[in-house]
Amino acid sequence: MKTPKSEKDKSEKETEKTAVSNSAPPPNFIRNIIEDDLKTGKYGSKVVTTRFPPEPNGYLHIGHAKSICLNFGFAIEYKGRCHLRFDDTNPSKEDVEYVDSIKADVRWLGFDWGEHLHYASDYFGQLYDYAAQLIKDGKAYIDSLSADEIREYRGTLTEPGKDSPYRNRSVAENLDLFERMKAGEFKDGAHVLRAKIDMASPNLLMRDPTLYRIRKVSHHRTGDKWCIYPMYDFTHCISDSIEEITHSICTLEFENNRPLYDWVLDQLRVYHPQQIEFARLNLTYTVLSKRKLIELVTGGFVSGWDDPRMPTISGLRRRGYTPEAIRNFCERIGVAKRDSTVDMALLEYCIREDLNKKAQRVMAVLHPLRVVIVNYPENQVEELDAVNNPENPNAGTRKVPFSRVLYIEQEDFREHPPKKFFRLSPGKEVRLRYAYFIKCEEVIKDENSGEIVELRCSYDPATRGGDAPDGRKVKATLHWVSASHAVKAEVRLYDYLFSKANPADEKESPDWKSCLNPNSLDRLTECRLEPSLAQAKPGERYQFERMGYFCADSDSDQSSLIFNRTVTLRDEWAKIEKGQSKK
Repeated sequence: MKTPKSEKDKSEKETEKTAVSNSAPPPNFIRNIIEDDLKTGKYGSKVVTTRFPPEPNGYLHIGHAKSICLNFGFAIEYKGRCHLRFDDTNPSKEDVEYVDSIKADVRWLGFDWGEHLHYASDYFGQLYDYAAQLIKDGKAYIDSLSADEIREYRGTLTEPGKDSPYRNRSVAENLDLFERMKAGEFKDGAHVLRAKIDMASPNLLMRDPTLYRIRKVSHHRTGDKWCIYPMYDFTHCISDSIEEITHSICTLEFENNRPLYDWVLDQLRVYHPQQIEFARLNLTYTVLSKRKLIELVTGGFVSGWDDPRMPTISGLRRRGYTPEAIRNFCERIGVAKRDSTVDMALLEYCIREDLNKKAQRVMAVLHPLRVVIVNYPENQVEELDAVNNPENPNAGTRKVPFSRVLYIEQEDFREHPPKKFFRLSPGKEVRLRYAYFIKCEEVIKDENSGEIVELRCSYDPATRGGDAPDGRKVKATLHWVSASHAVKAEVRLYDYLFSKANPADEKESPDWKSCLNPNSLDRLTECRLEPSLAQAKPGERYQFERMGYFCADSDSDQSSLIFNRTVTLRDEWAKIEKGQSKK
């Protein structure tokens, strides 16, 4: 399968060297802020309290994993607490499915919020009262302009905005209208509640931002109790205050929102957490915009939120990633104040490093080529000892059957081998893993197509599990499976979802969906696996020797085995072959 990995090939070794040398936790400016606050007693005797506040309008992705690890990690490090709070203020886009998936993802990553599960909808009554207080204080008003008119009045980056003609309504009129909005008297869009700040502010978000709008939509928790809903910026800071969060950690795109965060809390004269922004995660060969991920799902470009090509946590889990690998990745990339892009090779390195220690080695042939050992007894079957994981001395061994008819990989044979090809070819001898030396004696082809359908080989019985007694050497060891004992399976080879390293760059890729990789999935339906895999359960991970790391799919069962490739092994021959093709 052709893969768009030119940039990765250039940087892979450098990335892995960097990963190894940077195994210690990198400097963290947020940790420095927290420690300074603890030294000065900024929050008195309060423990460090963080929060992870997702909107339940989609599944979490690898960027959210970075935030989860930060917030829960700081709470653990400083013996504080981390709240899981759903900022559920837009019922038209939210669903219980997303709530459940978010809980599952946070738990899977290894974190627990304990008794601190909250919803912004828990505070709708308090939020309404706070909004009414702003009206009473002359800090908010009901605006009856349309959405288009509000945008027109807001001005531009170079021109100040204009006051709404409704900006100077009396407190009494504003309170009456706000109460009637709550009672459901008006249609969607008829009125909004806006903060009265400064229509000439250089920060457009401070030009009388909307605090409440009418939405006659049923909420997944409150039902039809409310028909007006608070805006995210108004809800977020007050929810942090109610929960007495000490350090409100968010991504850099909320930096311009911080003045509004501070303004609301200052006007209400309530407990005031500290908002701290860090750079969001950008990853090559994918997109981490929730809007774009929703488009991929709803447009049918992927099979769902848990499609193994998706950067969602559920997609990575289905593909075979481990929570330990993701946490390690998040620790290694560190925390910065400026946006940057991380090479996908680092994430792949982290999962290889983790699975190398854990995954059982097995033999699987993805593109079978039949091999008949002509001098091996027809009805004989041997049980050979195979090592489960050479990196783990406690992993033990297993038995694999060996017989006269085997399967090897098609790419492990060349009738006319190029230079430096040390695998099987006519007259050449190789070792079969855990078994014997074999030599190719004859090539059988289909009479019509000329395709190679079978190899006839001889074996040396004196080489079982070791070297030849006469001292001769071979340069290649091949994996194999016994034809009569092998189990059939479908194997799905996943590649990058996008063919360009930065599909989210509008200058580089104006139409980001045009960068979708047409070869991101290759289904192999005639694979043959060693019999130990017949009992593989969904989620179990293996190293298919010489082929990569694979995971039993969530749809896999004993009647229909399905494996997803998690990540490849580094294939030196592929690099040699690629280099030769350029000459």
